Amino acid sequence: MVRQRNERGQTTLLIIGLAVVLLMMAAVVTDASAAYLQRQGLDTLADGAALTAADAGASGDEAYGNGLDVDLHLDADVARAAVLSYLHRVGAYDRYPGLSTRVSVDSSTQRVIVEVRAPIHLPLHVPGSPEHADVAAVSAATVGVDE
Repeated sequence: MVRQRNERGQTTLLIIGLAVVLLMMAAVVTDASAAYLQRQGLDTLADGAALTAADAGASGDEAYGNGLDVDLHLDADVARAAVLSYLHRVGAYDRYPGLSTRVSVDSSTQRVIVEVRAPIHLPLHVPGSPEHADVAAVSAATVGVDE
């Protein structure tokens, strides 16, 4: 007498496994989209802050006092203050809690570099992925006289 194997329940197991894989894929796509959108927002902030810093850092006194035939010099302290003022004015600290900034001025190239970084709170958690992550954006603006 040959005994037949009972395969009941095998389809259910496959369906549950497929559902778990699909749910994890949906979570990954949702988290990746949230990270991308936050990076886009930080890119916009970094661009605006860099332009504001370059504009404020190159004081108009040089242009009006020395003329435009010499290079403008950036004041690092004024550039940093302009970035912080800009971020407060546009509500960046409210929109991105934990926002941090780093402003550097390269005098040789007359360039302001602004980095903004904020923690991201992912809507879904995928097992094996980090629970806390930061998203950052860097932008630069150069001050110079076109000839």
